[in-house]
Amino acid sequence: MELKESLKNLVFDKSDLKRQVYYATKETFEMFRNTTRELMSLFEEQAHKEGRDVHFSFTDHGDFEFEVKFAGDVLVFVMHSNVFEFSRDHQVMKSPYIRDDKRRSYCGVIRIYNFLADSFLYNRDQDLGYMIGRVFVNNEKHYFIEGKRELGMLYNNFNTSLITSESVQSIVESAIEYTTNFDLLTPPYDEVKLVSVGEMRSDLDKKSLVTGKRLGFRFQADTD
Repeated sequence: MELKESLKNLVFDKSDLKRQVYYATKETFEMFRNTTRELMSLFEEQAHKEGRDVHFSFTDHGDFEFEVKFAGDVLVFVMHSNVFEFSRDHQVMKSPYIRDDKRRSYCGVIRIYNFLADSFLYNRDQDLGYMIGRVFVNNEKHYFIEGKRELGMLYNNFNTSLITSESVQSIVESAIEYTTNFDLLTPPYDEVKLVSVGEMRSDLDKKSLVTGKRLGFRFQADTD
């Protein structure tokens, strides 16, 4: 029995490509980790100098996740361990950058989530968080972001955007800026006016009533 040349090349070439994408994404994620940790330290130092009662913290959760807390918010950065390709209908696939070399369409993904700090502090497991952006990185360390406002509109030029320490810092700063401006709104009255006896007997703050920054509202409306 012999391996078909076409099959051998397919398996080996695809494996090599995915490994390149994985390592490019992992290196990028470590840049996010180090940059975010440094920014939190700078914030903490400045808060201490100015006597501000604002706390900042950085916590590692293994190779593929870390979180930061600041001013009542939590940002969680998560890297997926797998490599993805965009669907044929995605706008990225129509760009000359991808058409010139389809291998560039294979990307790793880093997701950025926003939660309320109190959701974790008081174990409110039913509270909602939001993915405010996801960063796609290919084997050439080109990137673009799908996301909300500052993230989605500023970082979407896949063919020219390269991961650097400056670009990573800019992305993290934009995520912090968006999160800080993304305020907690009271939900519509009619959606919360009824409470069951069971909910009243349980700990409302911790378990029964779901809290989220846009609970009862369409999150997409934030782009208007």
